[in-house]
Amino acid sequence: MDIVNIRPLRSGDYEGLKSCMVSSYAQMPEAYWKEPQINKLLSIFPEGQFVITINEQIVGCALTIIVRYDRFGDNHTYREITGNYSFSTHDPDGDTLYGIDVFVHPEFRGRRLGRRLYDARKELCEQLNLSGIVFGGRIPNYHEHADTLSPRAYIEKVKNKELQDPTLNFQLSNDFHVRKVLHGYLPGDEESKDVGTLLRWDNIYYTPPASKGDKVTKPVVRLGLVQWQMRPYRTPEELFEQMEYFVDAVSGYRSDFALFPEFFNAPLMAQYNALPEGEAIRALAGYTDAIRDKFAELAVGYNINIITGSMPLLRNGDLYNVGYLCHRDGSVEQYEKLHVTPDEVKCWGLKGGNKLRTFDTDCGKIGILICYDVEFPELPRLLAAEGMNILFVPFLTDTQNGFSRVQLCARARAIENECFVAIAGSVGNLPKVHNMDMQYAQSAVFTPCDFAFPVNGIKAEATPNTEMLVVADVDLELLHDLRHSGSVRNLKDRRTDLFKIEFNRKNMQSNGAPSAPPVLDDNMA
Repeated sequence: MDIVNIRPLRSGDYEGLKSCMVSSYAQMPEAYWKEPQINKLLSIFPEGQFVITINEQIVGCALTIIVRYDRFGDNHTYREITGNYSFSTHDPDGDTLYGIDVFVHPEFRGRRLGRRLYDARKELCEQLNLSGIVFGGRIPNYHEHADTLSPRAYIEKVKNKELQDPTLNFQLSNDFHVRKVLHGYLPGDEESKDVGTLLRWDNIYYTPPASKGDKVTKPVVRLGLVQWQMRPYRTPEELFEQMEYFVDAVSGYRSDFALFPEFFNAPLMAQYNALPEGEAIRALAGYTDAIRDKFAELAVGYNINIITGSMPLLRNGDLYNVGYLCHRDGSVEQYEKLHVTPDEVKCWGLKGGNKLRTFDTDCGKIGILICYDVEFPELPRLLAAEGMNILFVPFLTDTQNGFSRVQLCARARAIENECFVAIAGSVGNLPKVHNMDMQYAQSAVFTPCDFAFPVNGIKAEATPNTEMLVVADVDLELLHDLRHSGSVRNLKDRRTDLFKIEFNRKNMQSNGAPSAPPVLDDNMA
C-alpha cells in the first residue's frame, strides 16, 4: 500500500523536487526553480513550502510567499509580484498568501494530491490570519480555442462546464474564484497564449488587526432567557426584586445577554382592574420609566446586556408597545413593536411603532422584534441585510396556538436569515388582570439547520409552562462559515435579479428610521 504524506519542504529535497518539476512542466523546458531560489524560500518563509510524497518520493509541491497586496493590486505580472523571481517581495507583515507555484507529477495525477496541497495552503492562511490566497493560474487548453473565443468567453464556458480546462477546473472546484484576466502574466506559456487568470480564495476567519478604539466582537456569546412566572406584585419594588433575582442568576452564569418577556410587568395592572382595559394599561405605562431605569442600573451592576422585554409607553397621547436594550456600559436604546394584533387594538388601543434597526453591542449586531413582528419575514430579512447575527424575540401568548405561531416563525427566521433566534415568554395566570388571564410559553434558542448546528435547529429550550432560565452559548463564527460555505446559502443565493425587499423611501426619516410602519417593496423584474 502506498504511503502518502504531506510535509514541509526541506533543504535536502532539491534533487527530488527538481525531478518532479521537470516532469510536471515537460511542455516548458527549463521551467523549473533553481536551487538558490528554493533555498531563498526556505530561508524567508519555511512554513509556506510544502511537498507531497508517496513512499518517500516527492510527487507534488506548493510554494508560497506573503505579500502586502495593496502594493501590487490586481494588475500585476508574475515577475513583478515575485520581485523578478527573487522573492524580495515577501513581507512577513503582509496580509495575503501568494501562490508562487503548485504542481503534481503527471504519473500521480487523479489522486486528489493537488487538493491536499491547496488544503494545506488554506490551513496555513487561517493559522497566520491572512485575508486570503491569491495566485495567477494557467489555462493550458486555451490554445485550442483561442481563434474563436476570447479569454473571458473561454473562462465562462469552463465555469459553465461547457469546456474542460484541467487547471482552471481544478482551481474552481477548490473554491477559488477568478478575479481578473491577466494578459502577459507568464510570457512563454504558449498553451495559455500568455494569458493567465488571477484567482483568489477568501479566508472567512480573517480578522483585520484591531486599531486603537476598534470594538472586538466575541466569537461565542452566552444567552440567558427568562421564562417569567406571572404572579401578583403589590408594589413596583416587589417587581424590581424579582427582576434583580433573574438578572443576578443569568449574570452568575456569565451570560452576555438577559432576555425578558413581552409585558412581563402586567401584574402591576391588578390594582387598576376596576378600570376599563384601555385605561388600566395606560396606568401601567406610568411605571415604564422607572422599570427602564432599574434595568439600566442592573445592566451596569451585573455587567450584562439586558433586553427588557416590553412595556406600554404613552407618547403624544398614543399608546405603544416598547422595550429597551440596556447595555452593560450604561447606555440605553429603545425598540418598538411595529405590528399590533387585532386584540391589542380592540382591548388596549395600541398603535404600531416606527423604528426598525439593528443594534451594535459588544457581542456584535443584534435585532429585536416583539412577538407578532417575528411573523412578518420581511423584518428579519431587513435586519439580516444590516449584519444581524442574533435576533431576540420577547413574546406573550395565551394559548398553544398563539405560541406555535411565534415559535414556528422564529425557527423559520433562523434558517432564512442564517442567524440565531432567542425567544422568551411568560407562564402562569393573572386572574385579577383583564385580558391577561393566562399565558403559555416554551422559551428557546433556535439555530440554522446545517452540519455545524443541531439537526432540528434547536440549541436549547425550556420546559413548557414552567418558570425557569435557559442558558445557551452561540458561536458567531459558525454563522460566518455557514454564509460562505454552508450546504445551502439562503442569504447569498437570493435571486435579487428577480426580487428585493427594501424600505419604502417615501416613509424614511432623516435619521434612517421610517416615519410610518415600514412598507416593503417586492419588485419582480
